[in-house]
Amino acid sequence: MSQNKDELYKLKKYVKFKRLSSKLCTNKKQAALITSETNIRYLTDFPNSEGVLLVTAGEVYFFVDFRYGEAAQKQVTGCRVIVFSRLLESLKEVLKLHGITEVLFEASYMTVKDMQRYKNSMEQYGCTMITNDILDSTLRDMRIIKSAEELEKIEAAQKITEEAYLELLNIVKPGVSERKLAFELEFLMRRKGADGISFDLITIAGKKTSMPHGVPDDYIIQSGDFVTFDIGALYDGYHSDMTRTIAVKEVSEYQKEIYNIVYTAQMQALSRVKAGVTASVIDKTARDIIENAGYGEYFRHSTGHGVGLNIHEEPFVSPKSNTILSENMVITVEPGIYLPDKFGVRIEDMVRVTKNGCYNFATLPKELIVI
Repeated sequence: MSQNKDELYKLKKYVKFKRLSSKLCTNKKQAALITSETNIRYLTDFPNSEGVLLVTAGEVYFFVDFRYGEAAQKQVTGCRVIVFSRLLESLKEVLKLHGITEVLFEASYMTVKDMQRYKNSMEQYGCTMITNDILDSTLRDMRIIKSAEELEKIEAAQKITEEAYLELLNIVKPGVSERKLAFELEFLMRRKGADGISFDLITIAGKKTSMPHGVPDDYIIQSGDFVTFDIGALYDGYHSDMTRTIAVKEVSEYQKEIYNIVYTAQMQALSRVKAGVTASVIDKTARDIIENAGYGEYFRHSTGHGVGLNIHEEPFVSPKSNTILSENMVITVEPGIYLPDKFGVRIEDMVRVTKNGCYNFATLPKELIVI
């Protein structure tokens, strides 16, 4: 990294921490404790499993144990790194140093056991533990808009996914098992630079495609089967998500009919995505097309969701969502029709919301292919 880029990176980290502090710490006696791995990674760009981040009005502290200490001290900028031997004791010292009397917690990410442990410790320090939605909603509002660096990582994850998928298509044929497709696809993704897979890959065929989240097993693909690939790669902490449905050797007119309904619903929904549109409008666009075709009861999940450090995060594209889309939000658009004991079709793209529409991370065609 050049000196200019390094300085810009440090400045962005400083701005992010200042923004968080100004929204949370309304007075010098208030602090926020961030314990979820995902939110810590978002704020520090440092992955770890045993750290917490304390945000005060004047300074931010990143507490890590000795396993991560040296790496954190070299890599993390914008906050002070403290290597602890006993976390609660180290926290106590900093809380006393700043005269903190109130500590905000992430209510959405704590187990009851951890909540009680922190509560007991806070009371011993003379601090009040606040477990409302303030910290969670603040972080949610920050993370929902992706930075340029985040978008680059998401695009890299999508590129890996597509390259691996295209290579995998060479072995899709009658006689191959679902499980083999999943195994080979993960191998290809990792070979092409993925840190892992976004989720347990869905590579299902035949009647099982009627299950939105079917699990690959030893089923052997047959001529005339639909095969559903719901897949994604993990790259530097960020996920991709894409679904394609293909036919093997032959396809019936009924299969074509259902596929074309889903294809139309997905394309129309994509055409409605832009900044200023309410997320529920995107869902309704896809849902109305499927319902008008007579298959509304067979589309029972939301049309999409946000993607980033989590595979499912805000904003959610559902019938009840009142989120107004903004530039640089990342969402999926994935309508489907699932006919029990017959087959199912889902088509999914991951897109970035823009001022006048959307940028589609997926570059692969969506017209039905028969291989």
